[in-house]
Amino acid sequence: MIYIGTKELTIEDFKSILFSREKIDLDEKALNKVKESHEFLKVFSKDKLIYGINTGFGPMAQYKISNENQIDLQYNLIRSHCAGAGKRLPDIEVKSAMICRLNSLMQGFSGVHPEVVILLKDLINKDVYPQIFEHGGVGASGDLVQLAHLALNLIGEGEVTFKGELRATADVFRELGLKPIKIHLREGLALINGTSIMTGISMVNLSQAKNIVNWSLSASMMIIELVESYSDHFSKELNKVKPHVGQRNIANAMDKSMKDSKLIRKREEHLFNKDTTAVEVFKDKVQEYYSIRCVPQILGPVWDTINYTQTVIQNEVNSVNDNPIIDKENNNVFHGGNFHGDYVALEMDKLKIAITKLSMLAERQINFLMNDKLNGKLPPFVNLGKLGLNLGMQAAQFTATSTTAENQMLSNPMYIHSIPNNNDNQDVVSMGTNAALITSKVIENTYQILAIELLSIVQAIDALNYERKLSTTSQNLYKQIRFIKERFENDSILYKDLEKIKIYLQENNPNII
Repeated sequence: MIYIGTKELTIEDFKSILFSREKIDLDEKALNKVKESHEFLKVFSKDKLIYGINTGFGPMAQYKISNENQIDLQYNLIRSHCAGAGKRLPDIEVKSAMICRLNSLMQGFSGVHPEVVILLKDLINKDVYPQIFEHGGVGASGDLVQLAHLALNLIGEGEVTFKGELRATADVFRELGLKPIKIHLREGLALINGTSIMTGISMVNLSQAKNIVNWSLSASMMIIELVESYSDHFSKELNKVKPHVGQRNIANAMDKSMKDSKLIRKREEHLFNKDTTAVEVFKDKVQEYYSIRCVPQILGPVWDTINYTQTVIQNEVNSVNDNPIIDKENNNVFHGGNFHGDYVALEMDKLKIAITKLSMLAERQINFLMNDKLNGKLPPFVNLGKLGLNLGMQAAQFTATSTTAENQMLSNPMYIHSIPNNNDNQDVVSMGTNAALITSKVIENTYQILAIELLSIVQAIDALNYERKLSTTSQNLYKQIRFIKERFENDSILYKDLEKIKIYLQENNPNII
């Protein structure tokens, strides 16, 4: 059981809830703070002008709202902002966003009635997922449109996904014995005025990005073994003279994982301690191509980017990100812009650039395997059948190349694409949700590329009959991929097998680094 409100949530907490189906509960002390915040706001707001309680919203904040219309104002806000479009967000991203919204409200600075957080907790535990669409938020007054669809379900309206089916919220609530929340004061604004959608998607992205680095590193090491590379480019001695944490971690993981490989060579044994005075042209490459030799320098900054991004996104998860902030301790209500998503937008742009670079590394490594003139030891397109008659992995390379090109295009930043709207009230916006969604697409693309690379690698291992010479780490991965797709010589339809490998990669982590 993970208690919300006890401590700051981490990416490990999210993994436990999202992927291991860990249940959550609400910390009693934090829940009491939520109640106190609500009671304080009820009293404090009676004779004061407070945004979103007795005023309109956005540029209409200049309009005073009468006492008898204040409840209708909140319902109007929720219903009017249910204007999303495009595809529905995957359940895993919606669940992550719900955790983010719950954790923010549980800080006790939003003035909501406790029934809001209790119902949110119940929906998360019972796997009831609001219908939330990909398009709608500009990420500055938070994820207004997307979060409105969440709020709509909390008041018992709209549709939810339950057990894989899209159903009316009211029907699912009746089936599960759940009661919709009532609007008491500012529940509508507190629910939709935050960064929880972009942050929830970002937490899923981070989890998958860490997996991707591990798989890319695993694939890279298998290729390094295939070419019988020298060990010095991932040695501790070489990498310690460059004090980047990511580079050193990648190199150390490589050195550790390939210790028992029968294919890795020591430069001093093959070049330094041999008489080469009579040799004018060396048969073996003295140094490998950059996509093989520079793995620590390429994946190192990717790893560092992920780790820094994790710090920022976890900070956002544990933030109070609506407006205004209800501060019982200081007997005040503070108006500001904590809903602004710039932190998330910038980090998602950085993350997608880093993962795109990783996909470019994988694509170049695939090209190395396909081109017999480059590798000098494999049949063209790692074709184990009859050359000319069979085509091997030739067409799969087209998919890897085109998908990498899409990643390159998608890596243009959203962070700088601010477009004023809302009668210019929102004159500088973050586009954080768009940034997170595009990053998710880049990550999905990269899994597809890595699936093609790993199938190509195991074909190459079989072409050279190197399985028993590989390190234990690489042998294990070889067996995992071969369990999904057996060795093939005759051409076969690959798309289903590649999809199975991709899903396997998404659901597992070799934990190399």
